[in-house]
Amino acid sequence: MSEHLPDHLVTGYKTFLEKRLPGERDRFRQLAEAGQKPPTMVIACCDSRTAPETIFSSSPGEIFVVRNVANLVPPYEPGGDNHSVSAALEFAVQALKVKHIVILGHSHCGGIKAALSPEREPLSPGDFIGKWVGLLDPVAKGMHDDDRMTPEERQTATERTAIRHSVGNLRTFPMIEELEAANELTLHGAWVDIATGDLWTMDPQTGEFGRMDSVLE
Repeated sequence: MSEHLPDHLVTGYKTFLEKRLPGERDRFRQLAEAGQKPPTMVIACCDSRTAPETIFSSSPGEIFVVRNVANLVPPYEPGGDNHSVSAALEFAVQALKVKHIVILGHSHCGGIKAALSPEREPLSPGDFIGKWVGLLDPVAKGMHDDDRMTPEERQTATERTAIRHSVGNLRTFPMIEELEAANELTLHGAWVDIATGDLWTMDPQTGEFGRMDSVLE
């Protein structure tokens, strides 16, 4: 390792210094002095294959990103235990005044697979993943009860249903409910296929997902 970091990170940082920073130095300086004002918050999975900044080709300061296992949003529970996402939501909505919140899911999600496998062995005595994806128990149970789907179909259906579930949980936050009702905040759902790069977006009225064909033509 070099300079107390893994070699590949040092190499990546060197590339950043030599190729990206020179062209965006003014932007970084402006962001440092004026602060951030991203119009969009993206809640995505911590899976290394689905970085929102890469998928949306975002520049610094354009999106406020929160990542967790399976891109979940807990319901509004001031006295609950899951406050990391809630704190980020509070800051994004109340301080940054974002205009859009996007729940971004993806194919082959390990967190969703865990939610669909309640009989699995915990990875540690704490079973932190099991407790976290337990937020999806109502969704996962419905999928288990449908024996007409193949395992792959069940995985994809759960990934997309989980997005709808998280959008619904967003609406349990009074601050979000009020801003959405006033047309000052819009909620979105999206799902990306890792293998193909295809992005599917959720219809706000029906909840159905459709591929973004218009940008692929």
